[in-house]
Amino acid sequence: MSKKILLALTIACCGLSSGPHAIAKAAPASSNATGEISAASQKFLATLDDGQRGKVVFDFKDEAQRKRWSNLPSGIFKRAGLRMGDLTQPQRDAVMTILKAALSPRGYEKVMQIVEGDEVLKKAEGGKLIFGKDEYYVSFLGQPSATDPWMIQFGGHHLALNITLVGDQGTLAPSHTAAQPATYEIEGKTVRPLGDETDKAFALIGSLDDAQRKLAILGVEMHDLVLGPGRDGQTIQPEGIKASALTDKQREMLLDLASEWTGIQNEAVAKAKMDEMKKNIGETWFAWSGPTEKGSAAYFRIQGPTVVIEYAPQRMGGDPTNHIHTIYRDPTNDYGTKWWKP
Repeated sequence: MSKKILLALTIACCGLSSGPHAIAKAAPASSNATGEISAASQKFLATLDDGQRGKVVFDFKDEAQRKRWSNLPSGIFKRAGLRMGDLTQPQRDAVMTILKAALSPRGYEKVMQIVEGDEVLKKAEGGKLIFGKDEYYVSFLGQPSATDPWMIQFGGHHLALNITLVGDQGTLAPSHTAAQPATYEIEGKTVRPLGDETDKAFALIGSLDDAQRKLAILGVEMHDLVLGPGRDGQTIQPEGIKASALTDKQREMLLDLASEWTGIQNEAVAKAKMDEMKKNIGETWFAWSGPTEKGSAAYFRIQGPTVVIEYAPQRMGGDPTNHIHTIYRDPTNDYGTKWWKP
């Protein structure tokens, strides 16, 4: 996507006034990222009055707030924190600065595209439900710190980022990324927030031979996420084809597909996660449900010792390929619990 289009997305979705997972221990460079994220968050807090600060900062041990995230829109699901539509322009800009520090460039772009897509949905739906860029919330669990455990939450309809930071370590798990519409137009250009995920998945299933497909394709139709919002602590029995039965090239394709989720967070943390996935590649599974022709509505899952990724078109009326839910979890470290829970 061109810089011009990314600029348009950023301005449209977040109102900027000018200018354009289980995750393993991060590389030492991530300490600089953590300090930058903490500093950006403290600057945001400094723009707030006492009442606003009381709404946005929760105790780090507040389990209710930690799990208060959903794919559902406002009016159906009640979030807590500060609503973007209630912030001033400088405050909104400050939230975007936090996200830019916490996410990789492509992760930030993906998030902006998801939010802008919800604005497109708002206009298409005509007020039947509460959608749009104003309906995203920001909150912190614990105080921003370069050393102590704390968490950033940013989310709304079809988006839930749960970013836990503990010094040099960080995780995005669990997080929910989705898109409705999955394809839309802006300035005459086509935008697909989850386009790379979709294309890479069909390329991978298309690379399998008949014997491999027989292993990969499930015998049941999957219509939704198994470990979506509200399903913390649940597990899935590994199914599909084990990566040890893939060729070297196919294993590279599998890791590249997974990077569309693990690569959302800042690059040092994302690299550490990818190194972990490479180490565990022999114990990682790929499962598919549905047609294998590109453009079809199909479910897939990537599952390894420290990662579960699901992708599920939504069959709730209309074109299921234009309404997609995904989830990214770490069964060993959702919310970074292995770093701070006794």
